[in-house]
Amino acid sequence: AALLEMDENQITLDSLEKGADNPAFSSMGEERLCEECDGPYGESKEERKGEGKGKFSSCCRKALQPASKAKRFCKAHAKVFRRVILGLLGVAYLCYFIAACWLNFQRALALVVMTAVVVFFVCWSLFKKHCGAKVLLLLSPVWKCFQKSWPWLKWLLWVALLGGLITWLALDTSRNPEQLISLAGFCFLVLFLFACSKHHGAVSWRAVFWGLGLEFLFGLFVLRTTPGIQAFQWLGDQIQFFLGYTTAGSSFVFGNTLIEEVFAFQALPIVVFFSCVMSILYYLGIMQWLIVKISWLLQVSMGTTATETLSVAGNIFVGQTEAPLLIRPYLADMTHSEIHAVMTGGFSTIAGSVMGAYISFGIDAASLIAASVMAAPCALAMSKLVYPEVEESKFKGKASVRLSRGEEQNILEAASNGAAASVGLVANIAANLIAFLAVLEFINAALRWFGEMVDIEGLSFQVICSYVLMPVAFLMGADWADSPLVAELLGIKIFLNEFVAYQQLATYKKNRLSGLEEWDGSQKQWISERAESIATFALCGFANFSSIGIMLGGLTSMVPHRKGDLASVVLRALLTGICVSMLNACLAGLLHVPTEVGDCVTFLSTANFSSTSYTMYTCCKQLFASSVLENGTLSFTGAWAGLAESVLCLTQCCGHYNHTVCVG
Repeated sequence: AALLEMDENQITLDSLEKGADNPAFSSMGEERLCEECDGPYGESKEERKGEGKGKFSSCCRKALQPASKAKRFCKAHAKVFRRVILGLLGVAYLCYFIAACWLNFQRALALVVMTAVVVFFVCWSLFKKHCGAKVLLLLSPVWKCFQKSWPWLKWLLWVALLGGLITWLALDTSRNPEQLISLAGFCFLVLFLFACSKHHGAVSWRAVFWGLGLEFLFGLFVLRTTPGIQAFQWLGDQIQFFLGYTTAGSSFVFGNTLIEEVFAFQALPIVVFFSCVMSILYYLGIMQWLIVKISWLLQVSMGTTATETLSVAGNIFVGQTEAPLLIRPYLADMTHSEIHAVMTGGFSTIAGSVMGAYISFGIDAASLIAASVMAAPCALAMSKLVYPEVEESKFKGKASVRLSRGEEQNILEAASNGAAASVGLVANIAANLIAFLAVLEFINAALRWFGEMVDIEGLSFQVICSYVLMPVAFLMGADWADSPLVAELLGIKIFLNEFVAYQQLATYKKNRLSGLEEWDGSQKQWISERAESIATFALCGFANFSSIGIMLGGLTSMVPHRKGDLASVVLRALLTGICVSMLNACLAGLLHVPTEVGDCVTFLSTANFSSTSYTMYTCCKQLFASSVLENGTLSFTGAWAGLAESVLCLTQCCGHYNHTVCVG
């Protein structure tokens, strides 16, 4: 190494990288400088510059001496200072927490939950750091005994789980037999993917069953249990409130009129805001922590390698080209099966940034979050079913893979980079919407022209999709009447993109909530709540033909020499990603619980009929069904029998909806 000599002190380049202290700020340096000043050379210099300047330099050194001592003291006791500051902050937060709970515990419930989660993980981290090795050593005899018993114990466990699942399904579907259709669709899709498997004999059934089991358990928690429903509903509401802050920035830049009336200024700024927030979370390490925890659960249970698991877990939060950046150094050495898993994870989920845009359309936030999380284990499982591992992975058995961190120097740079990076995404979304909607209109015009040549009226791309994909929509659990519209949404999602499909789904949902008639002549204006839930899960993924170029372009830029390998598996990964979203939709149909209608008599008796709603539509339909018109005499059955308000409510309902009773 090159050395620099200065006053008999050697400073290596390594020390220069770390930074060298100015000798004038240390006591030894000060003494050395004083000795130099007392020498003959120093005297001749002082004689030239004058005694006044020497006294001034001496005063400066003496003035700086306390600062240098304080600096050395802070360095020597840095750990103590850090602990004291953290302790004071902890005490301050504890006082704040107690005050919040004391004033209004119900209001502070969210704060209690978040604090409990943080405390749990901090305590777990400290316990693992200080006592983990001792506990493992203490439990080693139990672990050895468990390993010996595992060969027969696992079969007992599988039989118990299978028996419990069959019993639960029998009891649950007895009340709603239509759920069996979703179960049949789920089984059909799994068998279809097995038929498309690259190596049937090499399938890791542990990964398949564990992945589907985790997907089912998470769906059961979110869609059926009261804590799960409330937790995800609360989380969805908070995300909606959080995304609402976008208005502060977009209204300042574009004005209130544009953000209220123009789609581009209403939905696309949310992508900018969400991208900025995600970049900050990455800089702080929060996203990496979440991804590592989720990937650990998947890796331990399913037996997949660390690299593919990390990428799929990352897809819950980021897009199909951002998640592989987490494992960029390892892509060159990954097997074909692992690359297929990475691609499948990208096709099966959506990015957090565009999720914000879908929520702004009116799509249920809790369902979108649940669909993204449920897709991770399912994507890994189906990836290993379609493209099993037949090569020797270099990452098998690795406990962990080091995650890359951002290059930002501070949180402001991270926020700025996140916002700047979203500009390309926003432009890409806008350009794709313009192009795809224009192409769709052209295709529909061409199809109408060809249809009119043979006296077929109203032929369009949506009509073709509604017929071709109708059996698939029905197998997912949609009613036969809703299947054409759900199939239409599926076709738009697969052949165009999910953004356009979610826009159409939002229109159907808005029509339903507005209380419009279900049928306008022969045209269905909305789909049922069950079909909405199924469609929300089925559309939640980047699996469409336009994403093939995005996926290949992103991965090829990271590993250019593997372009052939990437191209050889991308179509199989696209098919798997489409089926993963459909499997999630089948599970949503299986676990969907119909919303119970309240007391319609009370609702209609007190309702304001100046506007309509879905509840009003449902109650009016119930009133129509209870009305009997015989020989010009009107009577009512059920809850409406003998009530004075029945005729008045019927008159009001007839003002909004058509029925044979109204004509009479």
